[in-house]
Formats: sequence, structure tokens, C-alpha cells
Amino acid sequence: MPLAIFALLAVFLGIGLTLDPRLVPSPLVGKPVPEFRLAPVQGRTLGLATEDLRGEVSVVNVFASWCLACRDEHPLWMELASRRTLPIHGLNYKDAPDDAQRWLNQLGDPYSRTGADRDGRVAIDWGVYGVPETFVIDKNGVIRDKIIGAITRESVDERLLPLVRRLQSE
Repeated sequence: MPLAIFALLAVFLGIGLTLDPRLVPSPLVGKPVPEFRLAPVQGRTLGLATEDLRGEVSVVNVFASWCLACRDEHPLWMELASRRTLPIHGLNYKDAPDDAQRWLNQLGDPYSRTGADRDGRVAIDWGVYGVPETFVIDKNGVIRDKIIGAITRESVDERLLPLVRRLQSE
């Protein structure tokens, strides 16, 4: 009996190891963004709140200065911001104020609004597993997609932008 239980657990573990963590479904997709209000990141004038995510299609990128994957994806956010395709908002996760300000000053600031979630409570309400994560928000303030991990050229061209274009045309 113990051997059978061990074998069953090994099978489930083996299956779990083959799954792509980027495909974890979010229970918030299809639901309105949570109610929240964040002060701006130090050195910025516009914070981020629920009401800022209504009226136009936008993206919320959860990032932190201490996150290496955030640094990897940052040039893509800068490129998207320069195209002015859509508003990109930042949710700065568990960061020291000076570090967040320095990071955005050095690498560039692609965000229209940037909220400082110093204790991570807002990110918990959003169902954030870790940073970076990206949410696509429709005109009605409904979460339409969630990308776990750093965006790539492929995920931008094949997933993010096609969805944004479709939502903008609705």
C-alpha cells in the first residue's frame, strides 16, 4: 500500500513538472479589477487606482527594482510606450521608495501611472504570484488576460498586441 501511494504521488508530481507555469489560469480573468488606490512611486506625480483603469484599454505591469526578469522585459515596455499604442501602468511591488525611483530614472519610465504597493497587499488582491506579471484591462475595467513572467517579443506580438487591438475595436 505505501508503495502504491508513493507511485501515485510520483505520477502527479511528474505531471506537474511538465506544466508551463505561465499557463496558470487566473481566477480574476473576466472579472473587474479589484478596488484599490495606490500613491505614486517616489518622484512620480500620478499614482494608480481602480478608476484609472476604466474608459480605455490598458496594461498593468507588476514590477520591482530587485526583479531581474523585470529588468529583462523593461526595454520592451519602453518600446511599447514610445509607440503610444496604449497606456501602460506600473504597479511597483514591495520596493523601497528610493530603489523604485532610481530604477525608473536610470532605465526609463514607460508608465503613464505608477502605484507604489510597498506592502504587497494590492498585488495579493490582484492574485499576483510573483514579479513580473502583466494584466490586460478592457475599457470597462475588466481583466481580460494575465501574463505570468517577463514579456518577450513573441508574447507581445502574438498575444498582447492582438488582444489589445481586438479590445480597442470593440
